[in-house]
Amino acid sequence: MPHAKVLLHFGHSGHEHAHEHACHHEHTHENAPELTPEQTLALMTYMLDHNRSHAEELHNIAHALEKQGRHEAANLVGDAVHYFGHCNDKLEEALNLVKGEN
Repeated sequence: MPHAKVLLHFGHSGHEHAHEHACHHEHTHENAPELTPEQTLALMTYMLDHNRSHAEELHNIAHALEKQGRHEAANLVGDAVHYFGHCNDKLEEALNLVKGEN
């Protein structure tokens, strides 16, 4: 059953904004195994690299759509790449904290 999840973030103006996002699956962690610090670091590193790879693929798709004359779709994919970059920046900041670099 979908449920709303409120997420807070800071916009371009530096002011906090809240957005509701519908989640279409439950987030239960009752039987989730505990991760060791090493597993956490490895998983975060993998996910950041994985996400960057997907961002690059989406960037290429945006260029392909532009060449195909699908300008509106290309712009939307370009926007997604932009936001994906912000997400990856946050993941990188968190990873640096986990590594003790910040």
